[in-house]
Amino acid sequence: MTDGQLGLLELPDMSRLCRWGRQLFKLLDRYVLNVDNDIEDLEMQVVRYKPEGLDTLCKNTKFTRKELQIMYRGFKQECPTGIVNEETFKEIYAQFFPQGDASAYAHYVFNTFDHDHNGSISFEEFVMGLSVLSRGTFQERLQWAFSLYDVNGDGVITKEEMLDIVTAIYEMMGRYTEPSIDDTTAREHVERVFQKMDTNRDGVISVEEFMDTCRRDENITRGMSIFDTVL
Repeated sequence: MTDGQLGLLELPDMSRLCRWGRQLFKLLDRYVLNVDNDIEDLEMQVVRYKPEGLDTLCKNTKFTRKELQIMYRGFKQECPTGIVNEETFKEIYAQFFPQGDASAYAHYVFNTFDHDHNGSISFEEFVMGLSVLSRGTFQERLQWAFSLYDVNGDGVITKEEMLDIVTAIYEMMGRYTEPSIDDTTAREHVERVFQKMDTNRDGVISVEEFMDTCRRDENITRGMSIFDTVL
């Protein structure tokens, strides 16, 4: 499989999301280069949405207080209300995947970040998700990937859900997908991967089957190693 060919077990969606995360950090940092670093001033800003204390977020994520300060100021610059709706999320995502249509994939990622499923991502949800992706353990990252493919959140991945995500990945990659992908190719690929993961042949992939298959796959292990993100 060439670099341009997408394989689910290589988790190309996660690796590219990591790259997007790095780029997003740079984007956020651009907005804070000339901003005073006084944390007390930050916490006293009058906003329509006030996140929980940074100390609490430090405990619940793997980011430092300084990193959270940078992200919060950038977040507020981009999203003055303190929340991100799905359309804004798609617009941000599209900046990093201009070669294709990222809207479908952005929708699925948005749902994974939107833990309370209220149609918006708060700063807390945003940094909690990035914390897992950029600095989580191998197990935590795999759990995040499983939740992405488990579109309806019922604890198992169906073949239809996997096809939805794979199709969204192909649409996002656009002209960089080689060879070009049609519906038949995507379905054949999903069929092969599904057969590998559905070890008990019950027609769905459990979290245990997903984890076990991924742990045994060296490509996934190598792919996870690129997730270290430094502000």
